[in-house]
Amino acid sequence: MNLLFVILTITGFFRTIGILVILYFGLKFVGRLLFPIVVKKAVNNMQARQTQYQRGQKPEGAVTVEKEKQRQSRNHQSEGEYVDFEEVD
Repeated sequence: MNLLFVILTITGFFRTIGILVILYFGLKFVGRLLFPIVVKKAVNNMQARQTQYQRGQKPEGAVTVEKEKQRQSRNHQSEGEYVDFEEVD
């Protein structure tokens, strides 16, 4: 009974290792096929955005908020007021 348990445990272990190896190589193969497609799509998307930006066109539905820059005062004394406090036990 004990020997049967050891044999079943070893076969289960090797089966798990085999499945992991097959998954690793399968994902590696699929990654090599899909990676160039994904990168090419991303590059084309960035090129399209860059050409739109250079032409001054905004994509449809894009919202931008432009604010005028306000002059900052150089008066550092009006940064706040000093408040005295006492510790309460």
